[in-house]
Amino acid sequence: MKTLFYKLINMLAFTIAGKIPRNEDEFLLLGKMASNQNQNRERKEKILENIQNAEFKVFSQFGDDGIIQFLVDYLDIKEKTFIEFGVEDYLESNTRFLMMNNNWEGMVMDGSEENIGKIIKTGYYWKHNLLAKKLFVEQENINEFIKENGFSGKIGLLHIDIDGNDYWIWKKINVIEPAIVIIEYNSVFDREKPWVIPYDKDFYRTKAHSTNLFWGSSITSLCDLAEKKGYVFIGTNSAGNNAYFVKKGREKELKSLSSHAGYTESKYRESRNAEGKLTFIAGADRLKAIKGCEVYNTRTNKLEKI
Repeated sequence: MKTLFYKLINMLAFTIAGKIPRNEDEFLLLGKMASNQNQNRERKEKILENIQNAEFKVFSQFGDDGIIQFLVDYLDIKEKTFIEFGVEDYLESNTRFLMMNNNWEGMVMDGSEENIGKIIKTGYYWKHNLLAKKLFVEQENINEFIKENGFSGKIGLLHIDIDGNDYWIWKKINVIEPAIVIIEYNSVFDREKPWVIPYDKDFYRTKAHSTNLFWGSSITSLCDLAEKKGYVFIGTNSAGNNAYFVKKGREKELKSLSSHAGYTESKYRESRNAEGKLTFIAGADRLKAIKGCEVYNTRTNKLEKI
């Protein structure tokens, strides 16, 4: 009966997916069906081997909606609250499907007042307990801002994606204890190197280097920080931009990975020239393009050059 059930779900999903979904409700339905499929025993075993097997996309940029859905179900997260940094206008984000499908509540932040205004005007803003706040995130303001807006102690999920000081912000946060942390990493940085950009509260990636490739943290530095903060590294998405961490003691049968084993190299080509046009540099040539830039080594606590 279970096999027939999943075959029927697959047939229904294929029928709907055979055309462009007409509205948001159809996108949500497809996501819900994909999420249900990930919970069958065979699929679950594959996902526990590699979380990338859970991927599907509804509102996330890549396949993170699927990974998040699997984790919150499998880990039975009781704290159904989230905080997400750097959401722009929230059309493409990692917590919107979680909010709309699972009725989680939380806070999203962006440095643009215009983007926050757009979020507040949407229908989902009044339908769900969502708080949208304008904030240019800094080490100096993040903890107080989180507390002022009613968050402290255990929460379900924290996602940091600010294209710059991500490592430094996570290092500073101490007023919340997320069960799951998702943080963007820069796969262009050597995966064996504990490199992050030097902290600059006014960091802007295009200003820092015209290629847009010099930003954020290596996977190694994030894994070192996670260990200090009491988290295990369970892998990355297949796009090679988001790393996943779970609070120690809550990971169940999810594998704890080394930074080397869990690393995924990004294939997207976002490099730009001095005029801001895409140059489509790929692979190791991306690291060559930022050679000479100064990075902070989080193990030696010294600056060095790429």
